[in-house]
This record gives sequence, C-alpha cells and structure tokens, in this order.
Amino acid sequence: MAGEKTEKPDTKEKKPEAKKADAGGQVKEGNLRAKTPKKGKPHCSWNPVLVRGIGRYSRSAMDPRKAMYKRKYSAAKSRIEKKKEKVLATVTKPVGDDKNGGTRVIKLRKMPRYSPTEGVPQRLLSHSKKPFSQHVRKLRASTTPGSMLIILPGRHRGERVVFLKQLSSGLLLVTGPLYLNLVPLRRTHQKFVIATSTKIDISGVKIPKHLTDVYFKKKQLQKPRHQEGEIFDTEKEKYEITEQHKIDQQAVDLQILPKIKAVPQL
Repeated sequence: MAGEKTEKPDTKEKKPEAKKADAGGQVKEGNLRAKTPKKGKPHCSWNPVLVRGIGRYSRSAMDPRKAMYKRKYSAAKSRIEKKKEKVLATVTKPVGDDKNGGTRVIKLRKMPRYSPTEGVPQRLLSHSKKPFSQHVRKLRASTTPGSMLIILPGRHRGERVVFLKQLSSGLLLVTGPLYLNLVPLRRTHQKFVIATSTKIDISGVKIPKHLTDVYFKKKQLQKPRHQEGEIFDTEKEKYEITEQHKIDQQAVDLQILPKIKAVPQL
C-alpha cells in the first residue's frame, strides 16, 4: 500500500553468540561482554565544605552522624607493652612449714651488693652535632681584609680598627694601629663590630704567621705560695706584655700607617 514503508531485509550477518561453560562443565550461550556497572550518584562527604579547609559541621557534631559511639576499636599492643608483660620482677614460690606462711616472694633480678663510689662519666647525646673545633668558619661579605671596623663593647668601644685576617677559631684579628688610637693587636668576634664602607689596600702587608689563637691566649695568673714570715703577702702575679708582642705590634703598624695616610679623610 501507498504510504507504508517497506521493511528492508537485513543484509548483515549476525555473529554467533559465544558459549560459556558453567561449573559442571556444560557450555552455555551468552555474551562475552563484561557487565557494565550501574551508574549512580557519586559518593559525597557527610560534612559539606563551606570554605576550603572548613566544613559545615564541627567535629563533635559529626560524631553522631557517623555513629562513632557504636563502633568498637581494639588497638594493637605495641612492642613496649608486650615486653612489659613478659618481664616479671618477682616470683612466688611455695615454702614448707606452716610458720613460714606457705609462700615467699623472690626477686628475679637482685640488686648489686656493692655500688661504685664514683660515678662513671657518660658522654651526653649531642644529636649528631659537631664540636666547636669542627664548625665551619664563616665571614660576613662586608668584612674583607683591609676594611675598617667599629668596635662596640669593651674598653675600646667606638674605636675604628683595621681588619687583618680571620683566625682558625673564627675570631677576627684587628689592629688600631696602636700609634693612632691605642688599640693593639687583638682578637674580636664579628658580631661585636660594625663593618664600614671604608677600606685600605693591605695586599702588600706581611702578617707574621705565628699570630694565631695560641699566641693571644692569656696565661693564668697565680698567687705566690706563702712562706715563713710572708703570711699577709696576697699580691697576685701581674700581667706584663712580652717583648715578642711589642716587636710584632711595631712590625705590623709600620706597614699599615702609610696605607692609612694614602686614603683621604682618615
């Protein structure tokens, strides 16, 4: 009839369905395609986020929503707790005779009969920190050989000195010179000085090699021993500058003074 669509015969050949084997060994006809999971709503949190890091409900309000009070947890015992259970301090043993009480508690680990009179020195844990002798000696970028420094503490505070070199202990070797501001060759820490922009050229100055930390170490002054007839003699040994120190001071200052005069306004 007119207006009715004629159905066309299917020209494509149908693929034979694959056969599946059940547990009994019988083959069943079916499709090899895996079952597609059902699509549903994605899982969302019980505590909706208002702002990043802040939820709508507080922690106490979320406990009844999660039914935390119904859950029972049994935490596993740690190694320390297991060891404590195994180690026993005492053991009860039966004792004959009724007058002795029947049982007696015996210590498994007895205390030593004798204890040392002096404590054995133990090395304290330093958390893998190196001693001061192995520390890296750093120097400020503003402090270079020949730069003028201002000393802050001590009897020479406010005086300007010339920086010569850094010693092995990290201290700075400076000089006044002594002829200008009465500051001798001495050591100072770099946190107790202020570096200025003024510098002088000391590349040609020869500094004695024996000017080290041992050279500046002071000797301990001792009281003289009392002898017969000198009971009230309590005078201490006075510190005196050695001749070697005077020679080294003069040798360094004679080289630095012309360098300072070459710089204007110094």
